[in-house]
Formats: sequence, structure tokens, C-alpha cells
Amino acid sequence: MTASRRKFRFGVTLLAPASRAEWVEKCRRAEQLGYDVVGVADHLGLPAPFPALMLAAEATERVRLTTFVLNAPFYNPVLLARDVATADRFTEGRVELGLGAGYVRAEFESAGIAFASGGERVEQMAATAETLRRLFADPEYQPRPAQPAGPPLAIAGWGDRLLRVASEYADIVALPGAAPAYNGGPLQLLGPAATDDRIAFLRELLGPRIEDVELNILLQRVVAPSERAAALERYGPHLPADVAEQPEELPALLIGTPKEMAQRLEQRRERFGFSYITVLEDSMESLAPVIELLR
Repeated sequence: MTASRRKFRFGVTLLAPASRAEWVEKCRRAEQLGYDVVGVADHLGLPAPFPALMLAAEATERVRLTTFVLNAPFYNPVLLARDVATADRFTEGRVELGLGAGYVRAEFESAGIAFASGGERVEQMAATAETLRRLFADPEYQPRPAQPAGPPLAIAGWGDRLLRVASEYADIVALPGAAPAYNGGPLQLLGPAATDDRIAFLRELLGPRIEDVELNILLQRVVAPSERAAALERYGPHLPADVAEQPEELPALLIGTPKEMAQRLEQRRERFGFSYITVLEDSMESLAPVIELLR
């Protein structure tokens, strides 16, 4: 199946609940709205990923469950494999595992973990991916995950070294659509020209495997027509030159009526190959009518 013909999937990354009941309600609401995947982030100050996913599994019936994404340098790969396999087994094969290299220096410092160079953190992530693949491929490995080869692996990032790792290990490549604020500044949104470049690079790395890899984009915001002016005020200073007057063209923003948004997602699937669309919790309700149209 070519990327432009792959069926859409929709995910939402949920943030901190005020209570158990609120978390359960959020997960059930996501399922009711038609989302395919419920995700949890991996940042200090938010719920621990695996307990949150297990509660999400108990609260829902259909949605898949993902870490979006784990900071790989935080984890011992062998111990992580045990947690992943256990979660997959106890959710009867609903887990997907997202990995990233981590980018928030303050979180590393707070946890007492060395904030290595970008290249070193990518190497740590690669070692984690290799370990998980190797352990889950061993028929003697225990605990056995429910999915025979282990949960599908998503690798998130943008740079050359990280995409090389993704091309070797990932079932899903998640492109953020925005450059992370390594220096503490705001996110820098990436335009269609830069996205074309990254997709071309990834396609070259993947070769024929491109047909088996799902491409994900994280939408920073879903924007109704009435909110367009406010979105321009918020994001305007950070728009790349090629879309300074046309924020609708930004891959990481979705602007318009539900019908216009659905058309844009179809166009982006055709151009870039994005068939797996993720939003943050504050856009969960806004994207729901678009999901219904694209079904």
C-alpha cells in the first residue's frame, strides 16, 4: 500500500489529569470521538507513561495505546523491554511504543541524568531500539509480548542521524513539524519546503521499506476560521518565509472549516505521505468532525 493510499489513523496525546476519574473520562471521550490511538507524553510533571496507559486500557475497549514519546536516555533498555512486554501482554496487544532522543535539558538535570550531546542521545536511542528488537525476536524471551514481534515501534524526530536510526528500526516515523526549543526559546514551525526535504531524505533511506512504514505528523494546533487571527498572532513570528502569508500550508497547523481541514489532510497525505495524524489534548474536540468526514 503506497503512503498516499494508506488509511488515516488519528491519535491524541493526553496530558495530566486532575484525578483518576478525569483521566478515565478523557480516554473514553477520545474513543467516543473516533480516535484510533491514545498517547501519553514522557515529561516530568506529567503522569508516568506506563501506569497511565494501563489505566487507559482498562477504561477503553478499542483504542491503541502509545508512548508519544519516551525519552530513551531515561531508560535502561533491558528493563524497558520488560515494562513494554508486560503492558502489551496485559492489554492484549494494544500497545505501540514511541521513542525519542529527549531534548529538554532541565528535565535531565532534575533527574540527575547527564544531558549528552545530540549525537550521543541519538546513539542511546538507537541502542534502545536495537535491544528491544533483539529481545522481542528471541522466542525464549519472557515475559512474551502479545504481539509476536513486540509492539510496533515509532521513532520521532527530524535530524539526519535520527532519521537514519528510524529507517533501520521504525514501523512508524513521527515527524514533529516543529524544531524543538533546545535553547529554551519557542518552537520553530517547519514549512512545506523543509518537510519535502525531510521526506525525500527519509524515502531515500528507507528504499522499498517505505511501503511498510507509517508516517506520522504531530499537529501543534487545530484552528477554526474564527481563531485564525489569534493563531497568526501566536505563531506569526515563527513562520518560515515560504508560508509567512499562508499559515494554512504549514504541516504542523490545521486551519479552516472541518471540510477544508479534511481536504488539507488528504492533500498532505498525497504530498508528504502523512496518514497517521496526532493532536494534543487541547485540539481533541476540534479534530473530531474532521475524523468523521475522513471515515
